[in-house]
Amino acid sequence: MEQARWLLILCVIGLGGTSAASGAEVLYDVREFGAKPDGQTLCTQAIQAALDRCSAEGGGTVYLPPGRYLSGTILMKSGVTLRLDGGCTLLASTSLNDYPPTAPALRSYTDNYTDKCLIYGENLGRIAITGRGVIDGQGAAFKGPYQVRPYLIRLVECRDVAVEGVTMKNSPMWVQHYLACDDVRISGITVTSHVNPNNDGIDIDSCHRVVVTGCNIDSGDDAIVLKSTTARLCKDVVVSACVLRSACNALKMGTESNGGFQNIVMTGCTIYDTHLAGIALEIVDGGTMDRVIVTDLTMTGVGAPIFLRLGNRARPFKEGMDKPGIGSMRNITISNIEAAGANPTGCAICGLPDARIQNVTLSNLRFSFAGGGTAEQASRPIPEEPDKYPEYAMFGKLPAYGMYCRHVDGVKLTNVQLQLAGADKRHAVVLEDVTGAGLDGVDAACSSAAASSLRLTEVRDVLIRGCRPRPGTDVFLEVQGPRTDGVTLAGNDFRGVRKVIEADAGVPQAAVAQIANRTE
Repeated sequence: MEQARWLLILCVIGLGGTSAASGAEVLYDVREFGAKPDGQTLCTQAIQAALDRCSAEGGGTVYLPPGRYLSGTILMKSGVTLRLDGGCTLLASTSLNDYPPTAPALRSYTDNYTDKCLIYGENLGRIAITGRGVIDGQGAAFKGPYQVRPYLIRLVECRDVAVEGVTMKNSPMWVQHYLACDDVRISGITVTSHVNPNNDGIDIDSCHRVVVTGCNIDSGDDAIVLKSTTARLCKDVVVSACVLRSACNALKMGTESNGGFQNIVMTGCTIYDTHLAGIALEIVDGGTMDRVIVTDLTMTGVGAPIFLRLGNRARPFKEGMDKPGIGSMRNITISNIEAAGANPTGCAICGLPDARIQNVTLSNLRFSFAGGGTAEQASRPIPEEPDKYPEYAMFGKLPAYGMYCRHVDGVKLTNVQLQLAGADKRHAVVLEDVTGAGLDGVDAACSSAAASSLRLTEVRDVLIRGCRPRPGTDVFLEVQGPRTDGVTLAGNDFRGVRKVIEADAGVPQAAVAQIANRTE
């Protein structure tokens, strides 16, 4: 065994490694511990023995050469890298008996899900899962509720974690769950998992200092989702340069939001063939979302490009606890996004009357929607639905084919272009119960005999400037509500518009002012 191990060390040195005296990598080949790469022999004990020995001797790399290794639950150890070589498949056992319970000491809402896992670690440091191999969960063999469907990877309260290069597929449950971990890097992995419900690609839960970069995710549930199923913040997270496809949402925060989210950046990703929202930001179980930047994305074939929801489902993170109070959402910047092929629903940014979203900046956006909305949909009332599960289509087709904002303070739309693939009778933008809004350079497609391009209902202190409505626009702005006040139109080019403003009878006469607009 020792001779084989040192031969592997010499191989590493030959490939540019260093000598043992200067810190050469020590490899523990699982075959030396009895693992058979035939895809038939259960190798759980052999792999675990390699992990245990590696950790006991000061750490190193447990090595899985090419072949197929059948396994149940294996427990990671501090200081250990699990390396899957190219041509290697770690094959999850299809017998639930091979997955003993691994319930963590840290309690969270995920206690209600499953205590089964293929690769598990808790309270560990300096661990890694790397290589060009495959982790196959054989998830189609697991049918039933959460409890009988294991995760592929679950790490709890671990520090200095790296997951790099591997391919993960066919998970019975979430593909990977990182709970209350610190200093995590997930890079260059591939996920393909559509064989069961709840096939989230990556779940970052109550973690600090996380980088997810260069990943290719194709998942049956949310592709990359941040959660906070404990009272601990999920904060200081960067997601970048990923390619995402999902039967649900591509980039999501929530729904579990108890601890909240802070200092999050999502940038440089491409999203395609995603049934729900490209970006979904949700606070519904208490918690605060603060300082989030989403920028430099392309999307095609999404349900809606963006969806923001502050609701009040109020689900506690532990059984027996009181319901959390209403959370908060503020300081959100979304910019530089190209989205084509969105369906007819529209994008919603919706708080509640007593829990308003604050400070949302939307800039340099070009969204293209399918169209098909009706005049009835343009004027239909939208229910509040405070405790309903949040999804982009929760309100049905919105009064605006583009952007519908309600119960928001300080929303800014700058250089926003809204396009239509087909005719639509709805408004392009609707603001309801919104204060401190700014619309600057909004360019919206209009259809023949459609509702006004913009509708403002019960708004205060709104500045509209730099807009040039398309030729043929019938009415640019409809104003509603006796509490509407402080609406200013300045520096717009209205030469192509039949009528600039249409105000309902209840709107105060001084509520709307025009300054230096061009009409001829």
